[in-house]
Amino acid sequence: MYFSSTRVCSWSGLVGTVFFSPAVDPPENLRLFDPGHLGHLEMTWSPPASLTNVTHCLKLYQLEYFNSYTNSWTVIRTPGRSYSAQFDLMKDVEVRVYTVLRGLCTNGTTLMSSHYAEVVQKPSNTGLKNTRVKDFNCVFYNMENMECSWRSQKAKKAISKQHLYFWHAKMERAEECPKYFNTTGGLRRGCNLTEKQLPDFTDINFCINGSIPGKIRPTFFSLQIQNHVKPAKTKTLDLREIHDAQLLFKWVPPPGNVPVHCLEWQVEAGPQGPYGKEKKVSLITEQTSLTLEVSHGSRSTCAKVRSRLHKYCVDKSIWSEWSDLKCHLGKSSTIFKQNSCICNITAYVYCLCFKVHAKTYNNFANKQQ
Repeated sequence: MYFSSTRVCSWSGLVGTVFFSPAVDPPENLRLFDPGHLGHLEMTWSPPASLTNVTHCLKLYQLEYFNSYTNSWTVIRTPGRSYSAQFDLMKDVEVRVYTVLRGLCTNGTTLMSSHYAEVVQKPSNTGLKNTRVKDFNCVFYNMENMECSWRSQKAKKAISKQHLYFWHAKMERAEECPKYFNTTGGLRRGCNLTEKQLPDFTDINFCINGSIPGKIRPTFFSLQIQNHVKPAKTKTLDLREIHDAQLLFKWVPPPGNVPVHCLEWQVEAGPQGPYGKEKKVSLITEQTSLTLEVSHGSRSTCAKVRSRLHKYCVDKSIWSEWSDLKCHLGKSSTIFKQNSCICNITAYVYCLCFKVHAKTYNNFANKQQ
């Protein structure tokens, strides 16, 4: 059986130019299967019966499914009859499959069925309204302690005990949270997953539902743990004078599993004194030291630092807590009538100068007399 080269319309896609043809039938028996992987679904289909005896032709299938995480369609060209992908089960699941032929049977032209097999699966409405959990968030503290927390919409009364389940591709089946925390009045508020070795750069699927069927609407989430790392607070700091009006600020990365080469640092530094609120310089660096140029009389200079994983290692990260403030007491001297500057001259020059007005100093000097 050979197909006519009648061309209804063309589409320039994954492999050259594709011509839609009503002579090519779409796949049959498109089905979605949920193996209990909390949103990772399997899709299967069969070739159209009209192609049973077709030879000398490459049979392909074009799978298209809507990715609600990116709000766009994902297109896959495959010779297989099955595929698996991640879906948000709280939104519509939309899948369609075309038949694609190329070879002697089409005179070397790539033909795709003008119609497609389609499945649209609506999210489950099982459970009472406004019972899905809110503000689900996971933090991987220093890549050592993994905690996920959430908030119930109906917090006044526990209508059903909440259960958290998780799954990733290296697990045969979903498992329940090993250790819940913040249990108040029967409402679970979080889960500690530290004892579970969760892989990075892998989708981890979560589901929170209720112990009583039909009471709580299930809530689904998916994330990768490397994007939820919060480094530990920096504790070892040093601020010392190395030359006249020049200070060296150094710090030591906190111990733990966070790779040091992935860290970037935010430093905030500035003068401290009795003249009211002082503006401070804030800058980002991948170094663990910088030089501060200061000239502000008897005032002391203080600095603090915090860290996060930079964009070359992860898609996003969480800032650590600020370190304690480290200060260097300035030398007593006469009151200057000039600018005060703080600069980072390690790689690039970052300067922020503070105008010191004579009137301000005169007022302060008069109060001291």
